[in-house]
Amino acid sequence: MPTSVLFIIASLIWGSTFWAITLQLGEVPPSVSVVYRFALASATLFAICIGRGHKLQLPWRTQKWLMLQGVATFGLSYICTYQAEEVVVSGLVAVLFALMVFWTPLLGHIFHGTPIAPRTWSAGAAAICGVALLFYHSIETAWRDMQLGGSGQFLLGVVLALVATIASSAGSIVVGKIRAESSNVMLTTAWSMLWGTLLVGLYVVLTGQRFVAPPTLTYTLGLIYLSLFGSVIAFLAYFTLINRIGPQKAVYIGVITPVLSVLLSIQLENYRPGPVEFLGMFLCLASVAWALRAPAAKPVQPQTLNNANNAIETP
Repeated sequence: MPTSVLFIIASLIWGSTFWAITLQLGEVPPSVSVVYRFALASATLFAICIGRGHKLQLPWRTQKWLMLQGVATFGLSYICTYQAEEVVVSGLVAVLFALMVFWTPLLGHIFHGTPIAPRTWSAGAAAICGVALLFYHSIETAWRDMQLGGSGQFLLGVVLALVATIASSAGSIVVGKIRAESSNVMLTTAWSMLWGTLLVGLYVVLTGQRFVAPPTLTYTLGLIYLSLFGSVIAFLAYFTLINRIGPQKAVYIGVITPVLSVLLSIQLENYRPGPVEFLGMFLCLASVAWALRAPAAKPVQPQTLNNANNAIETP
């Protein structure tokens, strides 16, 4: 499948999942919903692998990286995301995930020594300005409320969302190590989701939370969408993108996502953005275009081509 199609698929799906998460909040504890989501997603992936005749066993050296990715991407990140959306609007959480454009190259530089290109910083700065404009009025209102003695739960939600973005970036960095061990994206994603599910399940048990049955049809439909589309299809597309274009470019899905989340809110939540918000959307999209625009390849000089041909023809 073309890289551009994978990028569009992951962006469109994740642009809707932040709102879909709100369908999971209420009677079921957020961490329990995370367990349900990734248990179903990992089971689906394992079933597909079995149907294709893939061997499910992986060596321990690979499992160690998968465990680390599962803890970061499907454990810590989603526990924080679900809990953050209890007190912070889903669109703002989606906006904060655009900060991955900074975290991912920064973590790549720290752990792998990957250089950070000036283009990354300039595009990232434009993206952050864009998302700030997108939710400028919401942030202003929340800040004014806190100054008047309002609850600090909003600030806690923002901190949790920030932790989620860092954890997701860390998981993206680990993908490179996993690909060096196994090229089977579907199988490694299944194992990673399983490790994340087991971690969150242990957290649920240790904190005394109860596993509650899905209470409504809306919850169940949201769970199916989040598991099959938001977790299976979107993550397979995303991890494949990381393998093709690297985490520093694939992460710009996190800039497209908040824009799509806002557009969805216009349709489903009666959200009416003004000129400032539309300017923010434009900056987000422009930053993605700038970040993903590769420099033009240098043309091959005729003399160089002749030399290469001669070298091939030489006995």
